[in-house]
Amino acid sequence: MPLSLTRLTLSHFRSHRRAELDLDGRSVALYGPNGAGKTNLIEAVSLFSPGRGLRRASAQDMARRPEALGWKITGDLATPEGAHEVEILSEGGAARQVRVDGKPAAQSALGRIARVLWLVPAMDRLWIEGADGRRRFLDRMTLSFFPGHGDAALDYEKAMRDRNRLLREQVRDPAWYRALEAQMARAGVVIDANRRAALDRIAAAQEGAETGFPAAALTLSPGEVPLPETEPALAEALADSRSRDLAAGRTLVGPHRADLVGVFAAKGVPAADCSTGEQKALLISLILANARALADDIGAAPLLLLDEVAAHLDATRRAHLYDEIAALGAQAWMTGTGPELFADLGARAQAFEVTEVAGLSEVRAR
Repeated sequence: MPLSLTRLTLSHFRSHRRAELDLDGRSVALYGPNGAGKTNLIEAVSLFSPGRGLRRASAQDMARRPEALGWKITGDLATPEGAHEVEILSEGGAARQVRVDGKPAAQSALGRIARVLWLVPAMDRLWIEGADGRRRFLDRMTLSFFPGHGDAALDYEKAMRDRNRLLREQVRDPAWYRALEAQMARAGVVIDANRRAALDRIAAAQEGAETGFPAAALTLSPGEVPLPETEPALAEALADSRSRDLAAGRTLVGPHRADLVGVFAAKGVPAADCSTGEQKALLISLILANARALADDIGAAPLLLLDEVAAHLDATRRAHLYDEIAALGAQAWMTGTGPELFADLGARAQAFEVTEVAGLSEVRAR
């Protein structure tokens, strides 16, 4: 059975006071004017995966204004292992709660029943922005393969925050650092190994694939200091770096300093030096490769969220994209300003028009 949402209901989420979409497993084309609430719908779908969603927003920011009553998203999720009802909600701006089949669940549980990938306009600058954005992109890919990757990242970040506080306060007693550095080393080697394994999976999924999009060769740069591959070696590197870190007031060695390097494989040109169109095509290629690799892993393609993607592609590339989505068997959620952008999809997608009336978003099947 393909992975898909068969029903999606929103209550007081962003611009939607109430929205209900009845779905049949096909891809979903959402069209309407800018600001009508299309991206809000796919943001809701992004919350069916661990993390903060495609906008990285707080639960409070997702509440519809001015009511601010809290919000709720409910979805019927069809998976290869069976159907699940998933509820995601926030009461009065409090942290998100998750329920799976009526039972409270951790966010990490979502990663075991659903995989969600997305591409949004803000990611168009991936190759020319700072390394932080590329690390987030890499970690989203890695999390799709290894649901436990998020836990390792949280453990590492918590220990690093505590260590950085000691550094800023100029604490020099080694005893204060040892336990934190041991925790960072344990989590750090897992993070690095997961990332490298994910890049291997992406490379394998791109190799020999027949696609209308160019392949991207990806490597992981460790930053200024090579990253040790073993837990004892990373703990030792952190200890050796204390003097330098004290001067800087922050930790200067570890997986948080890594960077993702991309190259247009066929041309041998760094992604940062490619044209805007080529950079977009490389991003789409990576999302599709990620989806192909996951389909091999779990027997079903992930949910794909493609915000305004059609507007940035010529007609030929749009047709290639739609054909590849169909070949994957993925339920892709796509947004655009008009139905003509999705004409090549034909009967392969359900279409919904999203409009704004008196400050409220409305969704109608077409």
